[in-house]
Amino acid sequence: MIDHLMDPGDALNDGRDRPNALRQLNDVLSREGFDAFYGEDGHCYLRHLGTKTVSTLAKNPHRPLSVAEVQRRAGLAAFLDACSEDELIEEVLLPLFRQLGFHRITAAGHRDKALEYGKDIWMRYTLPTQHFLYFGIQVKRGKLDAAGRSGAGNANIAEIHNQALMMLAHEIFDPETNRRVLVDHAFIVAGGEITKAARNWLGNALDAAKRSQIMFIDRDDILNQYVVSSLPLPVGASAPPR
Repeated sequence: MIDHLMDPGDALNDGRDRPNALRQLNDVLSREGFDAFYGEDGHCYLRHLGTKTVSTLAKNPHRPLSVAEVQRRAGLAAFLDACSEDELIEEVLLPLFRQLGFHRITAAGHRDKALEYGKDIWMRYTLPTQHFLYFGIQVKRGKLDAAGRSGAGNANIAEIHNQALMMLAHEIFDPETNRRVLVDHAFIVAGGEITKAARNWLGNALDAAKRSQIMFIDRDDILNQYVVSSLPLPVGASAPPR
């Protein structure tokens, strides 16, 4: 409804980006903890001031992308090529998982690396029944493969094996529920490709129970999910031409 009412084509005695209408709208929305803004695609979105979650028109990452979304995807891809692992976590993955509805998203960070037990991030998802599922995430910046010796910038899936076992076996403490819980599922996230051979190797190395707990997110998944979620590009990512 907000997007329809704030269509730039309906501007009257106002600029194309409707600054006067936007200011009046935000005077009302700010009391409820929201902020309206125009995205790079010309649509009006709502952002929650506390969680930074952004309203979206469509979240299907498999739908055809618009021209503006293709340009944003290219800008994010260039950022993934140059960013560090910590930048991938802080600038891309944390905002994305918040937008997708996960809670208590906690990154280990450099000071806690000794205590992460295979997890770079842990987070919680609330089911409609109000039960919780807990997720641990192991992040690698580059490509994951199953080669005998990995090239520069790549990681071998054998390096992930022990980390995945540690992640699934080690309890995490949820301060909101005041109890220790095991991770229900583990995400293996790579800023590059996760080859089919790497997926198969890890699946064969784990027993049936643990194998069912492993999920993969590779470069294409990150790019598509991020773009259709209407999140602003990370600082340092090239903005699409206008």
